[in-house]
Order: sequence, then structure tokens, then C-alpha cells
Amino acid sequence: MNDVSPPELRRGWTTGACATAAVKAALDALWGQGAPSRVTITLPRGETPDFLVYDLVQGQGWAEAAIVKDAGDDPDVTHGAVIRARVAPAKPGQGVFFVAGEGVGTVTKPGLPIPVGQPAINPVPRQMIKGVVHDAAATYDQRADVIVTISVEDGAALAEKTWNPRLGIKGGLSILGTTGIVRPFSCSAWIASIHRGIDVARAEGLTHVAGCTGATSEKVVQELFGLSEGAMIDMGDFAGGMLKYLARNPVERVTIGGGIGKLTKLAQGARDLHSGRSQVDFETLSDWLSDPEVARMNTALQAFEKHGERMSMMIAEKAQAQALQLLRGAPVSVDITVINRKGDVIAQTR
Repeated sequence: MNDVSPPELRRGWTTGACATAAVKAALDALWGQGAPSRVTITLPRGETPDFLVYDLVQGQGWAEAAIVKDAGDDPDVTHGAVIRARVAPAKPGQGVFFVAGEGVGTVTKPGLPIPVGQPAINPVPRQMIKGVVHDAAATYDQRADVIVTISVEDGAALAEKTWNPRLGIKGGLSILGTTGIVRPFSCSAWIASIHRGIDVARAEGLTHVAGCTGATSEKVVQELFGLSEGAMIDMGDFAGGMLKYLARNPVERVTIGGGIGKLTKLAQGARDLHSGRSQVDFETLSDWLSDPEVARMNTALQAFEKHGERMSMMIAEKAQAQALQLLRGAPVSVDITVINRKGDVIAQTR
């Protein structure tokens, strides 16, 4: 028997941490002596990671440094991205002024933590960068009035693989991070995106939103109800995360769409519908259908193929009941749409 533990997954650094390190390197070059090959920053929880400076260029009154993002063992779309920061003096009293360079998005919709028209550099990275500017200004006896331009190579293309277009962040990526650390396979980033999607929908005055488990169900639900892109919340497997946030931040109506397997798990009380974190209870499903044979089945689809609409409608109703429990009496109506792999609706609640 092999009792060797699997290797611990390696953590990485957020775009916000990388941008902060790039700003520090650029300021050291602009105000200090020579170009640093490595820089160390302090993260919000006190960690002090060390970053290799990938590139550094300097001109009259400005300097620009680049850091390559290392996301550790997390399958992050921005892993390997080159994040650049250019620093230059601002007018006296202006403080730290942020500019979206190439590949960094601009906020175009209300509801996000950054106002419309501002570079999509989130509050914690802004505070980290401001801290680095003030520290460097004190060290080198300079004014902490600096124009900071953050850019990401190929950021616009990378952003198309993120939720930014749906959230109204145009032109590139967001500079993100609350701790500065990327923890491998963390659910926190996805759930944060769900929250921001709901915030934006509320700010736009939308009264009907939808969360679906995958691309097929999302397409069907969007067309079925004529919903806008902004109404489509990237729920994925995190039904519980979406519904709990709606309980505190209500919208008049939410539709949940998905296949028979994941919605069976929701009907049985699962909050996270991922195959690695929840499973269909076939004993319970057998009792619901009054069919002992179901207890020996391997998938919910097998049970559906035998019981058809009777099962799909029962699952839709039980999933609706579970969703209402999670909403805890919030003024949100919820309905369920069950979809097969071909994109056909096989059950709906009202």
C-alpha cells in the first residue's frame, strides 16, 4: 500500500501583488541607484514574497519594470502574463494617480468596487501600490505624487477568457487580489466573480438574473427568457454561493438552469455541485422514485432514462425548494429549468 502523501500544491501571486512589485522596482530605478534584479514587497497579511524583475527600462523622468506572474499550481489564465508598471512624477499634491495601460481594462458599468471610467485596478492592489509609493518616497526623500500606469502584455486577449466582458470591464484584464496570494484551485475567485456579477446586475436595475451550471444550459436559459449578458451570473457549480449572496443582495427573480445530474445534487441539498465535492445519493433517489433498481445505478442520467419527465419534474421541484431554503425568506422568486445534453428543456418550475 502506498502511503506517500501527494506533494503540496504550490501557491502563486495575484496580478495585484505582481503590479505592486513592478511599481517598487520601477521606483527603485527612478529614485534609487541602479536597476534592481529582485524586489520584496509586504502583502496585506504580512507575507514578504520576493520577485524577480523580468525587465526594466528607464527614460528621462520615468522608469518601467515588469514582473512575470507565477500563479503556482493554480490553472490561472493569467499565469505567465507579463505585468508592467511605469512610474513618472505627478503634479504636487496629486498623490498616486492610476492609469490603465495596454491590456488593463476600464470599468464601464456601475456595481463594481471601482467607479465607472476608472482603471480596473481593485481597491486592495491600489492600497498596496500606494503603500509602496509612500515607502519609497520616504526612503528616497521624494514626493509621493506619482502617475502609475499598469499594463499587461496580451491582456485584452486574456480578458476574453475571463468574466470581464460580462462585468462591463472593457479593454483588458483587472488587477486583482485581496491577499496577494493565489491558492491552488481556490473557489474564492469564482465566488467573488459571482458576487460582482450580482452587484453589477443590481446596479443596472435588472430584475431577473440566471445562474447555470454550464455553457449549454446558459445558452438555453438566456434565449428562453430573453435575458441580457449582464443578467447571466457565472454560477457554475457554486449554486450555494450564488443563492446565499442573493439572500443578502436580492433581485426579484432568479432562474437556475442545469442538467439532470447537477440539479439532482442541488435537489438533495448539495451547495457545491462539482463532481469532486458532492455526489448523487442514489439510495435517496431510489426512495423518491419508489424504484429499488435506482439504488444500484451509477448516474442520475440512467435514472432519468428510465423515469423520464416524472423524475425531471420532481428534481426541478425539489431543487426549487432547496434554493428557497438558501434564500432564507429574501424577496427573491426562484424557478428551475432542467436541460438535457442536446439543449432541450425537460422540466421547468414556475
